[in-house]
Amino acid sequence: MTASAPGPARQGPARPQPAAPPHGAAFAWRVLAVAVLVPVVSLSIFRAVPAQWPTPVVQLLSFTPWLVVPAVLALGLALAGRRAWVTAVAAILLAAQLFWLFPLDAGRSTADASSSSTGLTAMNINSQFGEADAAEIVRLVRENGVELLAVQEHTQDFEDRLAAEGLGSRLPHRISSPTDNGAGSAIYAAHPMEPVGMLPDTPFQMPTVRLTVNEAGRTTVLEVTNVHALPPVDVRVSQWRSDLAALGRLAAPDGPVAQGGSAAQNGSGALDGSGARPANRLLIGDFNATYDHSEFRAVLDGGPGPKLVDAGTAAGWRLTPTWPMEGVPLPGIAIDHLVTSPQIASSGYAVHRVPGTDHAAILATLAIPAGN
Repeated sequence: MTASAPGPARQGPARPQPAAPPHGAAFAWRVLAVAVLVPVVSLSIFRAVPAQWPTPVVQLLSFTPWLVVPAVLALGLALAGRRAWVTAVAAILLAAQLFWLFPLDAGRSTADASSSSTGLTAMNINSQFGEADAAEIVRLVRENGVELLAVQEHTQDFEDRLAAEGLGSRLPHRISSPTDNGAGSAIYAAHPMEPVGMLPDTPFQMPTVRLTVNEAGRTTVLEVTNVHALPPVDVRVSQWRSDLAALGRLAAPDGPVAQGGSAAQNGSGALDGSGARPANRLLIGDFNATYDHSEFRAVLDGGPGPKLVDAGTAAGWRLTPTWPMEGVPLPGIAIDHLVTSPQIASSGYAVHRVPGTDHAAILATLAIPAGN
C-alpha cells in the first residue's frame, strides 16, 4: 500500500472583520465632536468659576442642566471618531454635567427622624401680574392640603378672584400688599401669622412673616420670607445680585431681622421686628436664579453650619422646569424654589402648571421640628 500525501488542511470560511471607518469619516466625526464640545466647554468654565459674570453669561448659566444633552452627543461623536483625547474630554465634560445635575455638594436635610415634628404643605406661585387662573390655584390648594401659599406679582384683582373661588375658607389668614406693577406679594395660611418686616432696598416686595402652628399640644414657629428677586436682565443684574445677597444675609443664623416696609394682616397690621428669631426658616418664591448660579448657592451656604436645603434640588428635580410655562419657547429652567433650614425635612415635591402665568406652582410637605 502506498500512503498518499496529506492534502492541505481545510479552512472554514473567514469571519468578517468589522470595517474601520474610512479616514475621512473618522475625521468628520471628530470635527463634529469638537464643534459640539466648544460651547459646552465654554459654559462649563463659567459654571465652574464663581465669578460675577456679565448679564449674558448669567442668563446662559440658567440653562446649564440642559448641557447634559450636547455632552452625551459629543461623547457619541468622539467614540465614532476614534480619537482618544477627544473622547477623554467629552467623557470628563459629561461627568461634570452629571455632577452638576445631581450635585453631591447640595444641602441635605439634617432632620432627626426620632424627634417630633409638625407637617406643613407649602405652595408657591408667581401669578404674572395677577393673570394666573385663580380657580386652578384654589383647586391645587384644596386637593393637596396646602396650609401655606405664597404669591408674587400679586394684584388686588387677583386677590378678589382668589376670594371669590373660596380660598379664604381654606386659608383664612392673609398678609398681603397688592400692587399693579409686579411688586405685590401675599401670603395665605391656615395658621395664624404676624408680620416681621420687609427686606430693604429691593424693587419687589419680600416680606417676612412668623407662622405659628399649634398642634397636639405643641407650638411650632416658622419664619417665612416671600421671595421675588429682580430678574438678571440688562443693567439690572447688579440689583439681582444685591437681592440674593440680602436674602443670604437674612437667612444666615446670625443674620438681621427683616425691617422696613409695610404689610397688612387681613387688611391691617403693624411691623414687628422684635423678639428672638426662630430656628425654623422657609424662603419661598421666585428667586429668578437656578442652582447653577453661584449667587443662589451662596444663599444656600448661609454662613457657618449646615447649608440651607433647596427642596427641588434635594429631590433630584433639577430638570423639571418652573419657567417659562408660556410665552418664549425656551428650554425650561427651575427658578422658583422652596428653601428651608437644614433641620426641616421635605417630601412630596411637585411642580404643577397653572394657566395664565409663565411660572409653575411648586409645593412640598415640610416636617418642621416642634418647639422652635
